[in-house]
Amino acid sequence: MPDFTFEMQHQGYVAGVDEAGRGPLAGPVVAAAVVLDPDNCPPGLDDSKKLSAPRRAALNIAIREKAICFGIGSASVEEIDSLNILWATMLAMTRAVDALSHNCVHVLVDGNRCPQWRHASTAVVGGDARCLSIAAASILAKEERDRIMIAAAQAHPHYGWHSNKGYGSALHLSALREHGPTPLHRRSFAPVAQLLLL
Repeated sequence: MPDFTFEMQHQGYVAGVDEAGRGPLAGPVVAAAVVLDPDNCPPGLDDSKKLSAPRRAALNIAIREKAICFGIGSASVEEIDSLNILWATMLAMTRAVDALSHNCVHVLVDGNRCPQWRHASTAVVGGDARCLSIAAASILAKEERDRIMIAAAQAHPHYGWHSNKGYGSALHLSALREHGPTPLHRRSFAPVAQLLLL
């Protein structure tokens, strides 16, 4: 279970950062940054992928209410296609940290590399399962991106985004072949790019 071991290595505000949406064929990549209050931390925080949808939704509300501060950042489909998904993810993370209302002495980033930014930071492999601040960020990022894709599904109902959130499910791929890509599809991703060549 994640704990505060990484945060406690620094004196002052420490943010955890994670992203959602690197793999889908459609929609933005979304990142969140969270500074938790160790004395008022929502119980049950964990990697968002390990939580049920109702539990994740409840924790999303609790984090927003109890965190010292949080920030959300995203990179658009156009930015993903022009930069590539790695650098677009780094851009989303930078925007999330820049959106925090407090300055942080250190930023803990899920994964094996940090953005090229002005912040002192540490990459934590598997951080969403090891570090409470990153776990909280993983929940906010996932919930925010899901909200965006559910809203987008109303305008583009054929692709099943309300359930697959833009990932390449059988329904999504079938609809992509039948109806073609929308403006929200990532044209640099192989299944979409191959259709554009037909």
